[in-house]
Amino acid sequence: MKGNNPLQAYRETQIKTANQGKLIIMLYDGAIKNINLAMELLDEKKKQYDRISNSIIKAQDIITELIVSLDFEKGGDIAKNLFSLYIFMNRQLLDANINKDKAPLESVKKMLSDLREAWAEVAKKTGGKIAENNGGGVNIAG
Repeated sequence: MKGNNPLQAYRETQIKTANQGKLIIMLYDGAIKNINLAMELLDEKKKQYDRISNSIIKAQDIITELIVSLDFEKGGDIAKNLFSLYIFMNRQLLDANINKDKAPLESVKKMLSDLREAWAEVAKKTGGKIAENNGGGVNIAG
């Protein structure tokens, strides 16, 4: 354990001890954070295209994690609608990355922020338990 980053250890502990609602919110927060970073980097005079691209890819990875966590059996129409929305978001992020365009980033950030607020409300009302899931992942539409 020599050389471990204390911040990384804290984050890992936070993730391991979080309930499902908190995990979902953390995923949204991570995606939004990476989109914000990409937008800030796009505003700089000297563009750092590798950092912009990496931030957008991290946001896409988080959205992909949200996609694979959907439970279509228990989630029904909500899971299907979230799936379509997440696919759309990933396409928007791909477009933003290819064209280095802020507009799709702003659009996706707004959608993620709205969803984050909704999940935060659900988590608050349910005490963080979204749904039972024995599959090992986060069940966000159960």
